[in-house]
Amino acid sequence: MTNLPMPRPYRSAMKIMSPVVAAVAAAAAFLLLASGVGSAANFDGNWSVVIVTESGSCDAAYRYRLRIQNGVVHYDGEADVNVSGRVDPNGTVRVSVARGQQHADGKGRLSGDAGSGSWSGASTTDRCRGRWEAERR
Repeated sequence: MTNLPMPRPYRSAMKIMSPVVAAVAAAAAFLLLASGVGSAANFDGNWSVVIVTESGSCDAAYRYRLRIQNGVVHYDGEADVNVSGRVDPNGTVRVSVARGQQHADGKGRLSGDAGSGSWSGASTTDRCRGRWEAERR
């Protein structure tokens, strides 16, 4: 995404998707194992997500704050992006972020107050992928 002129907040948001997914997945799995109750709402709360690029020309790493409410992932930051995502009762997280022709998808699993997963993104001229790690705050 470095090949396209875009504001820095967008590049950050592309990496936020994966962190959101990671955060949601980590919380869900932990709560299900600890309580035996299967509810995506068990992952509700604020999450800090670190997104790391492992291939492609995206920025090396970012940290983002995401919120899960009733199993739905929310991004309340300043970047002008569309974020959608959900956490399943078993802790599986899937998140998508888009802005114009650029998009990224993340998936992973939450377990307790932590989680991890992978992400990949593309624009009209570049592709990036990497991993994310999350912790509930």
